[in-house]
Amino acid sequence: MLSRSRCVSRAFSRSLSAFQKGNCPLGRRSLPGVSLCQGPGYPNSRKVVINNNSVFSVRFFRTTAVCTVGDTVAEDEVVCEIETDKTSVQVPSPANGVIEALLVPDGGKVEGGTPLFTLRKTGAAPAKAKPAEAPAAAAPKAEPTAVPVPPPAAPIPTQMPPVPSPSQPPSSKPVSAVKPTAAPPLAEPGAGKGLRSEHREKMNRMRQRIAQRLKEAQNTCAMLTTFNEIDMSNIQEMRARHKEAFLKKHNLKLGFMSAFVKASAFALQEQPVVNAVIDDTTKEVVYRDYIDISVAVATPRGLVVPVIRNVEAMNYADIERTITELGEKARKNELAIEDMDGGTFTISNGGVFGSLFGTPIINPPQSAILGMHGIFDRPVAVGGKVEVRPMMYVALTYDHRLIDGREAVTFLRKIKAAVEDPRVLLLDL
Repeated sequence: MLSRSRCVSRAFSRSLSAFQKGNCPLGRRSLPGVSLCQGPGYPNSRKVVINNNSVFSVRFFRTTAVCTVGDTVAEDEVVCEIETDKTSVQVPSPANGVIEALLVPDGGKVEGGTPLFTLRKTGAAPAKAKPAEAPAAAAPKAEPTAVPVPPPAAPIPTQMPPVPSPSQPPSSKPVSAVKPTAAPPLAEPGAGKGLRSEHREKMNRMRQRIAQRLKEAQNTCAMLTTFNEIDMSNIQEMRARHKEAFLKKHNLKLGFMSAFVKASAFALQEQPVVNAVIDDTTKEVVYRDYIDISVAVATPRGLVVPVIRNVEAMNYADIERTITELGEKARKNELAIEDMDGGTFTISNGGVFGSLFGTPIINPPQSAILGMHGIFDRPVAVGGKVEVRPMMYVALTYDHRLIDGREAVTFLRKIKAAVEDPRVLLLDL
């Protein structure tokens, strides 16, 4: 690159939303980790370069079609996508122009400083396709044609036909003179029942990494799951009573996830071994004095696990605010790498999809994961009587190499107590 070139770059680790707020002279004409380099000899030609030391996978496509050389793109139209192990970031066109060259093959891997494509600025947005012309005038009506008069019907016979005498044998043809008729063709099997076709799609980098990490967890950890059930009556009553005031003060909806996150932080402080991890390299147990809880979020591209940091110092409002911000980033595909880096414990909420029961898989290198499920009314024994209560099954999968059954069961019962009666948190019981 020429020494007189001017480049404007941002670190890839920053999120896309922060960059689009206008904190850069190019506004939305760039992307985290992407440089726009303009040479002095080619004022209308720019190279889009990625600035990062990691290795990424690039997939070229336009918003509506596959991107090729010579395509005319508008400003902010997506040209390619950078896929990492944990997320993917779309790279928009920095200006109106024509793509002169794709410097990286589709699906290829790139490192920091690698140019992605060359764009020649045109200064004008590409012309939109003209609407289809009005349909041609209706064809002239066909001239009426004379309909032939049908022939008169044959007269109805009034006499019976003569009966042949028995002396005259009925005329018959020999069997050899009868010509066989062809049988109708048989329908092909499966015809009329729909096409039995299949197609293949290449796994994106994120899905490949998810599959690899899940299999590594099964091969490394001695996973064991313990279960319990939680009576959600008190937390539902508290939510119904205070949700309006909570929304008015914090401009946030009060959900159930904040109660489980706070209860998990409380239980992790009581059972620090659940918050620890085994360092297989040094054969040591690493105890963390901080609590960073990962919350599993399902997206169209795969499962992402953003992290809520220092949960032990948060209240319900802080937790709800952080969950809302991370969820919004996940839906817009704007999660940065540092949003998902780390984490000492994971919570997976399959109840949002109606799950009744399940066994979650540990998110390595963590040592345990809590699985939440749906809330369903069930008859339970309360004070010697049968009552219908809103109940939720919860599951704790833990690494039995580090965590014994006593610590795991005690940890899950502590979460149960803190959710069923939040006053336990206030009284530190």
